[in-house]
Parts: sequence; structure tokens; C-alpha cells
Amino acid sequence: MSVPPTNSEHVKQPGPGPHASDAAAPELVLASASPRRVQLLEQIGVVPAQIVPADIDETPLKGELPRQLAERLARQKAEATAKLVGAEPARFILAADTVVAVGRRILPKAETEAQARACLKLLSGRAHKVYTGVALQKGDSLHSRLVVSRVHFKRLSYDETEAYIASQEWDGKAGGYAIQGRAGAYVRDISGSYSAIVGLPLHETANLLAGLGFPLYSSAQ
Repeated sequence: MSVPPTNSEHVKQPGPGPHASDAAAPELVLASASPRRVQLLEQIGVVPAQIVPADIDETPLKGELPRQLAERLARQKAEATAKLVGAEPARFILAADTVVAVGRRILPKAETEAQARACLKLLSGRAHKVYTGVALQKGDSLHSRLVVSRVHFKRLSYDETEAYIASQEWDGKAGGYAIQGRAGAYVRDISGSYSAIVGLPLHETANLLAGLGFPLYSSAQ
């Protein structure tokens, strides 16, 4: 008399179920070609998987205030890069923009010696504000923050101004200077976020990343 097969012989055993490792790994895309923003991210243990700068028109709108400009440009940069790389659920797209202003007057990102010299002349011996917008897009969700810092310059001599012009550090910098470089010697005091003045507010950036689920403090990161 034959023995009937057991249930285990009739039913195909299930294979291993899906694991968390099968899901797409979180990926950070930096929408900026700025080396200083890459360095700032490295300070908090974050290395972008991709660097895809956004190419947008940064001209201020008529009547636009410095704070409005900084946050609008950060958001538009994130959106522009999202269109280039795709807004995937596990893809975090980070963008930022810095605007330097004296009162309501927005200073340019200096491209010529004449612009840089005009910026330094305006900043010399007085306080100005640095507005830094940071935006983070994940999927269809876009969040942003604005940080305002105050910087007070010493009165610059002719030699100090010309030495800085000769250094070329001003090239492409908002307000015609970089606080993390030689211009640091011209700063009497600051109020606010140093990292925001450099180009990326680390406290706000970390909060945005963690809030949207990026494994910022994971041991695997």
C-alpha cells in the first residue's frame, strides 16, 4: 500500500520574501556645481550620488525682495534638476541659492572686476544681509527653508580692495566675496548661520533631509 504524499510534497514552498535591501537605496542629487556646498555636505557625512547643476534664469522679478528671490531660486533649481534626473520616490534633490543685499538692494554674483569692486565699495564699513534659500524635493514633494544672516564688514582700504580683486576669489560669488576665503579677514562680526553665508545652511538642510526620510544618521550612510 502506497503512502500518500505529504502536504509538503504537494505544495510548492514559497521562496524568500522581499527584503528592505530590495528597495531602491536613497540617493541624494545636488543641484549645484559649487565645491563649497559639496564640502559643507561632507561635514555632516553626506556625499551626493550625483551632481546635476540647474540652469535657470536668476534675474530678480520686478519688485522682488531679496528673501523672496533666494527661496524662489532654490525651489526652481530643485524643480529644474528633478526634470533632468527624474523625481523618483527614493531620490532626494537638494538645491540652494544665496543672495547678498544691502537693504533692499540685491548685489550681483560678480562676473567682472568692475562688479566686484562696486560690491566691495558698497559693503565696506557697513552691515549687510545674506539670504540663503535651501530646497529639497523628493518625488512630488518640495520643501524649502530660508535663512537670514547679518555680516558686518570693516572699512576697506584701497590696498585691501585691490588685493582682493587681484585674488579672483570674487568670481561668481554673491556680493563679490567669499567669507570662507580671504574676505574672512574683512568681517568684523556675523549674526546667524556661518554655513548659510558660505552657501548651505547645515542645520536647516539636515532637518529637511531627516524630515523627508533620508538616512542622515544611519550607520550605513
